[in-house]
Amino acid sequence: MKADSGLRIMLNRALRNSFLTALLVGFQTVIFAQSKVGDAYPNWTAGYLDIHHINTGKGECAFAILPDGTTMMIDAGEIAKGNQTADPRPNDSRTPGEWISRYILRMMHPLPEKKIDYVLSTHLHDDHIGAAEPGKKKSAKGNYLLSGMSEVGDHIPFGKIVDRGWPNYNWPLPMTDNKNVQNHISFVKSQLARGATAEQFKAGSNQQFRLLKKADQYPEFEIRNIAVNGQVWTGIRDNVRNHFPPLEKLSKEDYPTENQCSAAIRISYGNFDYFNGGDLVHASAPVGAWQNIETPAGIVTGPVEVCEANHHAAYDAMGENFLMAVRPCVIVIQTWGASHPNSSTYLRMLEDGKVYPGERDIFSTNLMKETLAVISERRISAMKSRQGHVVVRVHPGGGQYDIYVLDDSSENFTIKAVHGPYKSR
Repeated sequence: MKADSGLRIMLNRALRNSFLTALLVGFQTVIFAQSKVGDAYPNWTAGYLDIHHINTGKGECAFAILPDGTTMMIDAGEIAKGNQTADPRPNDSRTPGEWISRYILRMMHPLPEKKIDYVLSTHLHDDHIGAAEPGKKKSAKGNYLLSGMSEVGDHIPFGKIVDRGWPNYNWPLPMTDNKNVQNHISFVKSQLARGATAEQFKAGSNQQFRLLKKADQYPEFEIRNIAVNGQVWTGIRDNVRNHFPPLEKLSKEDYPTENQCSAAIRISYGNFDYFNGGDLVHASAPVGAWQNIETPAGIVTGPVEVCEANHHAAYDAMGENFLMAVRPCVIVIQTWGASHPNSSTYLRMLEDGKVYPGERDIFSTNLMKETLAVISERRISAMKSRQGHVVVRVHPGGGQYDIYVLDDSSENFTIKAVHGPYKSR
């Protein structure tokens, strides 16, 4: 009888806990569903996946809170002064690195620890890591200048830093003459002295970026490393294939570019998939040519719900074969220049049925008047948003997701638009 009584108690507790969990998830869903234009963006809660595309007008940055509260930042750029660029957002009273830090700290408000667990540099260009230009302030914490990623690291502790070059930064050529890369190296070394770790990005791996808090509660979550330095995952275990020819067969002028060496990842949560490939390009090369690294990366990635546009949707990215492979329902373009997006690239992404079937929504963090003059208002009118932070919020289990556009003219994080819910395929 005592055993039966104990069993009943255990079952009642299990049912009660299941009911409370379901009630909590349902309550969260109602709260988020009630979020509307004019409201402040609602805090992340456990089970949701948030991916923020943060707009400073001066480079690229994405910040994610994973379902168990693990955090990840992908790039944090700051282009050198003098480039033809978008206006700084919210304004020029602070640097892009400061604005990014403040944005991330606001979004980490519900988390007990204010730390970025994973930092990924997709590649080593200034609009992704920052520019060590003259006049930059030097960090009091290490021998490096504050710019983009290094400045975020001065404000928020980093856990693991991953990039394509660590520890030697010598492929395909030594990078010792690049001031931006040298500043990045000094920054990473300083972070090691403060308790962070550093690794080289491993194509094919699904273990380099793992949930750190309650991974066992989210077995349907995975971050898969797709490509880096010409190595592309084959889709089988963690095997990779090198798509670049041996360097000894190339002249130095023909070596792979920094963009072609970009790291690419796929974030998966249930049926939801998201692709971020940094500045991968097809370089106007045909399928099968090694310069077209974008296409094999897209083929092995497969269909995704949301794709961040490669290389800011410039003329040499988001090629037809890549789009046919990934078939995104939502494309987010992180832009900072007049050439983003390229007119032909934009039309290729937009046109339903000509490249791949189905509806698709395009969101841009900026759109300069020079760009609008080339593409035309009529065609741009199909774009769902042309200014603001773009946030992907994936519901528990990954079955559906919403897109929020947040006002980037202040730090109120006011919702400008809500799109969705979209159903994951």
